[in-house]
Amino acid sequence: MNENMPDSEKKRLESVIKEMAKVISKLIGLVSFLAVVSVVLIVTHVTGLPEIFKKHNSGEEKINPSKDIVSDKNNMLDKTSGVWTAPDTSTISNEENKDAIRYGHNLISNTAYYLGPKGKIANISNGMNCQNCHLDAGTKPFGNNYSGVVSTYPKFRERSGKIENIYKRVNDCFERSLNGQILDTLGKEMQAIVAYIKWIGKDVPKGEKPKGAGITELAYMSRAANPENGKVIYMQKCKSCHTETGEGKLNADGIMYQYPPLWGEHSYNIGAGLYRLSRFAGYVKSNMPQGATYDNPQLSDEEAWDVAAFVNSQPRPKKELQADWPKISGKPIDNPFGPYADKFTETQHKYGPFEPIAEAKKKISKK
Repeated sequence: MNENMPDSEKKRLESVIKEMAKVISKLIGLVSFLAVVSVVLIVTHVTGLPEIFKKHNSGEEKINPSKDIVSDKNNMLDKTSGVWTAPDTSTISNEENKDAIRYGHNLISNTAYYLGPKGKIANISNGMNCQNCHLDAGTKPFGNNYSGVVSTYPKFRERSGKIENIYKRVNDCFERSLNGQILDTLGKEMQAIVAYIKWIGKDVPKGEKPKGAGITELAYMSRAANPENGKVIYMQKCKSCHTETGEGKLNADGIMYQYPPLWGEHSYNIGAGLYRLSRFAGYVKSNMPQGATYDNPQLSDEEAWDVAAFVNSQPRPKKELQADWPKISGKPIDNPFGPYADKFTETQHKYGPFEPIAEAKKKISKK
């Protein structure tokens, strides 16, 4: 600083320098802050927002992070596979008809307690529970669940040749899989069952069938399914639960089955869907023996086909089926009862090989 400069000018210049220093200091602080923010944003983009910064509004649904699910078209889907998952039963209390839904859940889970041979309400079924076929009360992926029922019904079904509603579908199960009598469609029990089924599929858009609905579809084998091979598999992997005679095991109370009968007088009759080999084979592939899942099966495809052939070769209740499949060309490839629109035998329609039948069906449908 020039020593000959007047004192007043010196003071003014010193003041300017101090102000500039303050501005520079603030700029340095701002640059440092922006640098930190940039790093945080980059890390968040790569790894996701840290839990400490997440905010939950009281009206938002809290998602359990241990369940790896995301919302897709209002369905709850497993993020890694896109497979439908059922709504949480703890949310039933939010529904206006919660009492009916809960009763429906109980009826599906404990059908025999209410409607079996020793039922508290009526005696109109064989002692099995609905969830013996529709696993985990109709919620297990590829376990014959109810996810696609409300979204696809009413619909035309070839078996009856008519448009059917959910009530008809439920009563089909009572007459076939439960080898029993139909429910009154206006009665408390039917209304509760339908309320529960509708709740299960409430988030599935109309007309859609989510991945994981129904039963796994297995590729056809080049050979016929072999009941003798299936017997070996059954004795190795199924007998411990369902017994050597296929009669299942009752609970200690003698009212419901711990493990359901796979054949015999208390099992499903010949009109049930599982009496078709493809249905039974796909069902056991993704669900049996106990502990198996669609993504962790315990049977090979051939084992599933063969054990299905063994189980469905065993005696079971009969049913009058003359009214089924009024249009015979609409019969499934593995329907075991003639007449057929093709030249193949009942034996081949029951056990296969199915590929030649499938090819013939394609040719017939083109005519």
